[in-house]
Amino acid sequence: MKQRFGILLFAILLLVGMALAGCSNSTSGTPKDSGGTKQGNPKVDTLVYGRGGDSVSLDPAQATDGESFKVTDNIYDTLVTFGPQDTEIHPGLATSWSNTPDGLKYTLKLQEGVKFQDGTDFNADAVVFNFNRWKTGDKEKFAYYTSQFGDVIKEVKAVDPTTVEITLSHPIAPFYKNLAMAAFAMASPAAVQKYGDKFFENPVGTGPFTFKEWKRNDKITIVKNPNYWKKGLPKLNQVIFRAIPDNSARLNALTSGEVDLIEGVNYSDIPQLKSNKDLQIYYRPSMNVAYLGLTNTRGPLKNKLVRQALNYAVDKKSLIDAFYAGAAQPAINPMPPVIAGYNKDVKDYEFNLDKAKALLKQAGYPKGFSMELWAMPVSRPYMPDGQKVAEALQANFAKIGVNAKIVSYEWGTYLDKASKGEADSFLLGWTGDNGDADNFLYVLLDQDSIGSNNYAYYKNPKVHELLVKAQSINDQAERAKLYEQAQVIIKDDAPWIPLVHSTPALAGKANITGYLPHPTGSEALTNVEFK
Repeated sequence: MKQRFGILLFAILLLVGMALAGCSNSTSGTPKDSGGTKQGNPKVDTLVYGRGGDSVSLDPAQATDGESFKVTDNIYDTLVTFGPQDTEIHPGLATSWSNTPDGLKYTLKLQEGVKFQDGTDFNADAVVFNFNRWKTGDKEKFAYYTSQFGDVIKEVKAVDPTTVEITLSHPIAPFYKNLAMAAFAMASPAAVQKYGDKFFENPVGTGPFTFKEWKRNDKITIVKNPNYWKKGLPKLNQVIFRAIPDNSARLNALTSGEVDLIEGVNYSDIPQLKSNKDLQIYYRPSMNVAYLGLTNTRGPLKNKLVRQALNYAVDKKSLIDAFYAGAAQPAINPMPPVIAGYNKDVKDYEFNLDKAKALLKQAGYPKGFSMELWAMPVSRPYMPDGQKVAEALQANFAKIGVNAKIVSYEWGTYLDKASKGEADSFLLGWTGDNGDADNFLYVLLDQDSIGSNNYAYYKNPKVHELLVKAQSINDQAERAKLYEQAQVIIKDDAPWIPLVHSTPALAGKANITGYLPHPTGSEALTNVEFK
């Protein structure tokens, strides 16, 4: 009798457990075998995004890395925004804008009734607060403000609660595109004052999602802002950004259902993805460059001939075949060909070991030398595997007698130390923030950007003269000529070894809709949902 009763009780408990399991909410994409909302299953409202590394800062004004902007783009809004997959300017927190013919005064009209996620008002005073914070703060902390605006902004004034007036000392041709960049999102003045130095981990903006939790090197969770000023958005209730450094592990997490969307897909895995009906592939419009920076102030790398020799020693075609499956093109200049002002007449350093050895001998290093080669610890859209690319470069350099010791650090430390000029050579890259040549050449290689984004510590007065002049005129044809001249000088000075311009691949579940990869590498997930 007890045995029969036990069996009956077990059966009842089993049925109850199955029923409860069927009612539970999924925390990642579509529940297995559920088919999304089909067959009466509840709508999935959480997206898990698998990415190559953790964020460094959730204060966009202090961030310089794409992993940080990928999150902050969903917590904050900018005054003006880019198009869904281009860098054309559209209204954001500003509804309209105008400027004087001389390009020295800009007037922006703001959205009314917008509040920060802490309940405080977004208005003209908040805009003034943000600009003053960037302008008067530590130049190293606010690297983007230093590189994009420098000391050009004379005054930011609140004309009335919904009108802001910005006065410049000289024109900045890409001014509106600069405003749309993720670094210049509006932060809550009250939250900045409340959290002080800890604001970077307590972010408060006006964006579609609010910050919930950050578990370092694991995940960041953001949740729907119920009071978002764009009614009916966002469509998801929650987004979880998971840090999974290894590309193959990230793909496994996608195919097993642990995550819903991943970046940094190995190009060799694309055939496998195409054959899986439950998944889809995305391609991010290419607007990037991967490079090996050569710190111009260190040891033998002070000598231009040495830097030129290292350029001749790199086999870019083999890199593309081995790590990009052909889905990239060799980089000749520091910016991609899609950017206006690209100089197509500049010739690359060919792969020529004899020329490289001859230049080293001429520079006084007939037997080569030793240096450190820093390998990125995370995969990026332009750098699928920093360690393996470093090993390939190490092998190239060994053929001309250069002994390159591979070194790496945790991502935040890597960026911090490289920005301070502590590396001999370092792998890095850049995804354009606004589609303008200024955002590549001035930001990455002008002497004004040393200590911010010019990690190579490259300085050339003639290049500086050309880049500053190009900033201050609005005639695009004239600007293009100046940028073309600058690229000729930069090529000869060889502050970098430009490696590739990639076409990044991403993958996600087939039932995701509304996701449009942006060429800047950081996009709001406002319109994403599961169908």
